[in-house]
Amino acid sequence: MHGDFLRLEMSMLSGLLLYEILSLLKTVKGETEHVEGYLELSAKTKTYFTTAISLWDADFYVKVDDDVHVNIGALAATLARHRSKPSVYIGCMKSGPVLVQKGVRYREPEHWKFGDDGNRYFRHATGQLYAISKDLATYISINRHILHKYANEDVTVGSWFIGLDVEHIDDRKLCCGTPPGNNFQLPISQMHGICKSVERIKEVHRRCAEGDNALWSAAF
Repeated sequence: MHGDFLRLEMSMLSGLLLYEILSLLKTVKGETEHVEGYLELSAKTKTYFTTAISLWDADFYVKVDDDVHVNIGALAATLARHRSKPSVYIGCMKSGPVLVQKGVRYREPEHWKFGDDGNRYFRHATGQLYAISKDLATYISINRHILHKYANEDVTVGSWFIGLDVEHIDDRKLCCGTPPGNNFQLPISQMHGICKSVERIKEVHRRCAEGDNALWSAAF
């Protein structure tokens, strides 16, 4: 979760859970002396996973951007199918080009580590929405002081798992995007970077929501 605001469905959260979430956000901000900015996302994500696993005992830990609409019931059902697998990294996997030109967005200052010009990154999940199993979150927590951070947060997280025996699961339902015709039919995540998300999130929820009973009736 990142951005200048936090959107919570207050009616769905118990007081204790809300307190724990706010404590998590306060810890993430405090431990990193955090300053918002794209180049700070890798450090923030590392602290998020480290703090989350110290607060909650879960099978999976999910990172989602605050301008992505997520149907929680569908997401939970998807994760439940992989619960018995150790060391799982689930997301919309990609392998984009390593950008070397100065002044361009997503430039990789350490591009030389990835080979010659024209090379592509190793396979990794897009940063908008992905999940890691408990043992991977534990690995990040234990090794947080020696894990390297690259310029791009999604590349950074993928790099932490490259040398490990990790199962990469490319689930296209976790890919963010607006379908043709703006029908918003993707079952888990409907949009990547909602324009004017503060104003439009209620509209997107109205058009994309899975239904009031989906979360409570999901088979975990």
